Amino acid sequence: MGNRRSTAIGRGIPKNGEVTDVKTLVTGGVRSGKSRHAEALLTDLSPVTYVAPGPTIAEDPDPDWAARIRSHQERRPPHWTTLETRDLVEALRTPGPVVVDCLGTWLAAVLDQRGLWEAASEDVLAVITELLDQAVEVLAKRDQVVLVTNEVGLGVVPAHRSGRLFRDLLGVVNQSLAAACDEVHLVIAGRVLVL
Repeated sequence: MGNRRSTAIGRGIPKNGEVTDVKTLVTGGVRSGKSRHAEALLTDLSPVTYVAPGPTIAEDPDPDWAARIRSHQERRPPHWTTLETRDLVEALRTPGPVVVDCLGTWLAAVLDQRGLWEAASEDVLAVITELLDQAVEVLAKRDQVVLVTNEVGLGVVPAHRSGRLFRDLLGVVNQSLAAACDEVHLVIAGRVLVL
């Protein structure tokens, strides 16, 4: 498979070197090819800011996490800039084309930073909703943004409260940001369905 580009029909898909100015949410399961597809949407543009809202290698010395970060970095075009931040709203204000990968790591970082894993569900929802409202407001004034997220709700119900909280909140994140985008691309086994 290697460097084969994702194929789909949609306004945000590059056609003969032309990329249209749309906001796209790319969703799919783990290892579905969603990140590779998201990157392909903006490959021909320069400069592009790749927003990494998860833990850095320095913050999380887990070798598996470090390997995943390295593999993502190695396949990005050399003219892209990486921005490591947990501030999604400010990241979306970055001029030029932006890829945010991924909303799941952003959500986990917010829950970690604010100590919300054990908070009451309604308190957590209020915090996330406020952040999403700000992000949607910024997105309304933008184009050439690609947001990557994990699709939720297709698997088993998590056994622990924290897993259910994360699943439910990521569903809220996905729905809110999908509504603010022009297109949603579902990636399954490297194949893309434009919704």
